[in-house]
Amino acid sequence: MKKFFTEKKSGASSNRKKNREFAVITYLFVGLFLILIGYFAYFQIYKSEDFINSPYNTRQETFAEHVVRGNILSADGKVLAQTLVGEDGSETRYYPYGGMFAHAVGYDSNGRAGIESFGNFTLLRSHAFFLEQVINGIKGQKNQGDNIVTTLNYGLQETAYQALGDRRGAIVALEPSTGKIVAMVSKPDFDPNAVATEWESIISDTEGENSVLVNRATQGLYPPGSTFKILTTLEYLRENPNYQQYSYECIGSIPINKTEIHCYNNAVHGTESLEASFAKSCNTSYANIGLGLNRKAFSGLCSELLFGKNLPVPYASNQSSFVLDTKSDADQVAQTAIGQGETLVTPMHMAMITAAIANGGNLMRPYVIDHTENYKGVTVQNYRASEYGSLLGADEAAKLQEFMSLVVREGTASALNGQPYQAAGKTGSAEFSNIKGESHAWFTGYASMEGKETLAVTVIVENGGAGSTTAVPIAKQLFDRYFTSGS
Repeated sequence: MKKFFTEKKSGASSNRKKNREFAVITYLFVGLFLILIGYFAYFQIYKSEDFINSPYNTRQETFAEHVVRGNILSADGKVLAQTLVGEDGSETRYYPYGGMFAHAVGYDSNGRAGIESFGNFTLLRSHAFFLEQVINGIKGQKNQGDNIVTTLNYGLQETAYQALGDRRGAIVALEPSTGKIVAMVSKPDFDPNAVATEWESIISDTEGENSVLVNRATQGLYPPGSTFKILTTLEYLRENPNYQQYSYECIGSIPINKTEIHCYNNAVHGTESLEASFAKSCNTSYANIGLGLNRKAFSGLCSELLFGKNLPVPYASNQSSFVLDTKSDADQVAQTAIGQGETLVTPMHMAMITAAIANGGNLMRPYVIDHTENYKGVTVQNYRASEYGSLLGADEAAKLQEFMSLVVREGTASALNGQPYQAAGKTGSAEFSNIKGESHAWFTGYASMEGKETLAVTVIVENGGAGSTTAVPIAKQLFDRYFTSGS
């Protein structure tokens, strides 16, 4: 009898052990199942469009077999891209404004670029009334794809395009409070209507200075010249709370080791405060400032302001570079402080830094798709402004706003003074070769007026000389169009 109870007790223990193992396995599979369901939901909500919209996803071609590609529109309703359907059913992608929106809108032949690329999935979806889609399916007819309504302002884009003329360069215009890209021009440009027929000619100079397919606004890397003094000033302010005591005697040049740094056109500025050094864009004063900065902290500041990082923009873009460390010699430090050296920046990046300053230090993510709608104009999806994060403190932004306002009131951007709007900014003349006088012309700044959104504008004209004489007048045309003509 005792043996019986012992065996019975042993069997019960074995059963409990098996039950525990079964429970563990069951819970494990339930957990894995829930994880898969969770990931599936996450993929559907957040990632599916990215994968479907990938240029490597051949599923897109399947959509094109059943849907006529939708239109791309400006914020004010101008058709920037549309598909023309012939009587024989042939489809031709048409761009009514040719090169004006070439880099912003992109193209849809021999690959894709711009909105045509990252908005591809949307353009090949149809939210037409479902009964209409059913009937079209029965008839073997295609449905009309959804439209993309952009944030691009036709009037500003036209002004920027005409203002840049036949010169190489780029212009970016943003709303600092929202991140809306309202204008983006890159030159030289190309006719997206001719991409299919003239592809070989278009790509024949992709390595040369004309490189028409390169979007200089987001991919062009340039020495920032004196626009970089915005960052040098910010670092000096962080390291020197008593910055108002700064004083420097400019005699037009400063020797550093075996080199000599000159002010633009060898100007002699005399005794200057920090504010005056900034307003007059004094190279010798800023070379002097750079030599006294903490290099590690300076590098950290540039990293905070997105140097060496991917920009949060929908377009293909290049990383800006800042090369300075504790091993850098005095020559490189001084050159870097005035925006030369090995520093390179894209116009979009400079526009984003400017927009963050205008917006109290907070950067809004640049975006260019406002909403999508079906072909009858019924909204399908709205895209909202989103904050990227704080690039600098509110007090720091306020101080830089004062410095940049002084550039307009008393400095190198005085052509913007006395307008119906209040402007602020920084000019730049960035040397790019050893030939004297060869420099890119820069301006980056913003303007505001009661009743209108603040507008940030960055202009670069390749080999344009002085920013004050070449880039500032272009920016003024955009500000004038935006604030005084109702665009």
